[in-house]
Amino acid sequence: MFVFTPDIPMSQEEFRLLRDYVYQYCGLHFSEESKYILEKRLARRLQHHRLKSFKDYYYLLRYNSSKDQELTELINLLTTNETYFFREDFQLKSFTEEIIPEICRRKEQEGNRRLRIWSAGCSTGEEPYTIAMLLLEKPELRDWQIDIIGTDISQQVLKVARRGLYGENSFRSTEESYRRKYFRSQDGKWLIDDRVKKLVTISHLNLFDAPRVSLLGKMDVIFCRNVIIYFDLAAKRRVIETFHRRLQPQGFLLLGHSESLMNISTAFELRHLRHDMVYQKPLASLSGAGL
Repeated sequence: MFVFTPDIPMSQEEFRLLRDYVYQYCGLHFSEESKYILEKRLARRLQHHRLKSFKDYYYLLRYNSSKDQELTELINLLTTNETYFFREDFQLKSFTEEIIPEICRRKEQEGNRRLRIWSAGCSTGEEPYTIAMLLLEKPELRDWQIDIIGTDISQQVLKVARRGLYGENSFRSTEESYRRKYFRSQDGKWLIDDRVKKLVTISHLNLFDAPRVSLLGKMDVIFCRNVIIYFDLAAKRRVIETFHRRLQPQGFLLLGHSESLMNISTAFELRHLRHDMVYQKPLASLSGAGL
């Protein structure tokens, strides 16, 4: 069994200070049992700044003139960004075969031909680009305005998303026809096509930054897969309330396969579609109801 032995140990007081600071900023929750994760990952920042203790690092985060930049480095170290194209295929089938047609029928009746989709916690961009490729495969959407917004709190992964250059690991669930059609080989990797990139806007966003989140406007679908698992219950409720406010009435919320709203919110209806179960904001829904 691996045992991490730090050069500079983190005291319980330092752990609580740093843990609470991170939680207040972005909702990431570290239990007492996961103290070693903070200790191990933040040790690199102590070494970088030649600090003698984690309390010195805490003061740097709170009061140094470069605290915003350091916070970015901290989040890059603490967030996990495992993703790939066409992840959770059964949910994507529900998205393309049932959800999108249902939304389009409703919008056609309203004379509205605009689709707005948010990929929250998009990491290196595979999810929003997958959504874009799927929608490009639907000829009935050719004259629709499609906005796909991918956001993440980590600036580091967003650099990869904006560049759109991926290695083999990102294609573990990708049909070869998609790779041939929407990517070209470059420097031993694969660069995504401009047709796909044009549909996607990549932005830095902290889900806890309510004023900035409100600027996104209303969405028809929100993907947030394997993100809220890193939050405690209070933070999960806060984020789900944010999604509820950002969704149009009858809009859809798609979570990861291991995530549910049980004990978090009753403001959504659970829809049993052919390929998956998804959450939908009811037509008549008061903001914050049941959250």
